[in-house]
Formats: sequence, C-alpha cells, structure tokens
Amino acid sequence: MRDMNAAHLPPTQWQISDTLIGYSEAVAAMDARVAAIAAGTAGECAWLLEHPPCYTAGTSANAADLVEPDRFPVYSTGRGGQYTYHGPGQRVAYLMMDLRARGRDVRAYVCNLEGWIIDTLKAFGVDGERREGRIGVWVRRPGGGEDKIAAIGVRVRRWVTMHGISLNVEPDLGHFAGIVPCGVREHGVTSLAALGRVVTMSEVDQALHDAFCDRFGATERAPALIENPLAGASA
Repeated sequence: MRDMNAAHLPPTQWQISDTLIGYSEAVAAMDARVAAIAAGTAGECAWLLEHPPCYTAGTSANAADLVEPDRFPVYSTGRGGQYTYHGPGQRVAYLMMDLRARGRDVRAYVCNLEGWIIDTLKAFGVDGERREGRIGVWVRRPGGGEDKIAAIGVRVRRWVTMHGISLNVEPDLGHFAGIVPCGVREHGVTSLAALGRVVTMSEVDQALHDAFCDRFGATERAPALIENPLAGASA
C-alpha cells in the first residue's frame, strides 16, 4: 500500500459540524473547496458531519436498488459506487485531499481510506475487514455471515478528492431497507451500537482523528465549511 502521509504538506484542516447539514449544501461546499485546493488557494481538509435522512446514488447506481423512492429525499451524486443511506447517528467524513502531493494513486487512496476505518474500529474492539471486489469495511457476525459497517465513495477532480466515508455509529438501521445498500443483496448492514459498542460521536471523532494522523499526517482544527443547521430545509 502506497504511503499517503506527506510530511512536507501543511496540516490538514480538521473540521467538525455539530448540527445536521443538508446534503446538497454539503456537496456545494465541497465543490468550492476542491476548486480552491486545485487552484492552490486553499489547503486540504477533512470535514466530519451528519446528514438528515437521505439516499444518495453514485455513478454506478441501479434504479432497481431504490426500493422505496418516496421514503427519503434521493440525491444523484458524482461519487463512485451505488446507493447508500445517510442519516443521524452516522459519522460522515468528507475528505478534500490533494493527490498531486500524495502520489496520484486513486487505488492506494481508497485502500488507505479502508485502512483508516479499520484502524478506527480497533479503538472500540471491533475487527473491520476488507473484501475483494467490495469497497468498504465489513465485520463478521458471531454466528456466521458478515455485515457492512462503513461505506466509501470517492470522486477525484483535477487530482483533488471529494466525498469520502460513512461509518455507522448508531443510525436507525431500518432506514437502509429503502435501498439495496451499495448493490449488495446477500449481506446486511450493522453499526457500532448494534455490535454492543455504545460510544459517543465525540469518542468516534477522536478515534478517527488519531487514525487519520497516522495515515495522512498532522491536522489543525478549523471552522467547518458550513456551520448553520439544516441549511436547506428540503435536504
């Protein structure tokens, strides 16, 4: 796996939104920041947030996988992947990283995102695993089988990344029933809470931060790209 820790770069801005952020508004904010990074007028950032309940369709989404199209708002998005769910109790982390300075290797970047999640889960005694041909992080059920605990969706524009990961901390897992998550029918979804790890979002954020620094380098705290709650009532 290619090392993504670029010590010569300035610290990545570490941003946390403490209120629900509308999906469309978050994407618009990411678009603006990615353009600024590509132009050399802003630095990298990692933005942690939660969305109101919604479904998002990646570039490979199959319309048949949207089981309940009227349940929550549905957004088409330019990230890779298929349908996924976002909602309260799920930590979304959007990474706007400059791959021009980190090796220009998208495959290695995605592998490092999986490793970042796996390292984070270790802090709570959970063994996350990769699966060949299935992007994301999986956990084994005690009685057999496996469930997805974290999804990954990435878009790269002018070698700057956007979108990122979503880690199920304590979301309503019933909300996933409105889609076929990531097009995978033979496995389910789970969360830290469902695995018996009842932790706060702040504890998850700290674990994410520590694991991020190990893989991507130093950070500095900064105001979030959007601070106002529920920007855009329809989101």
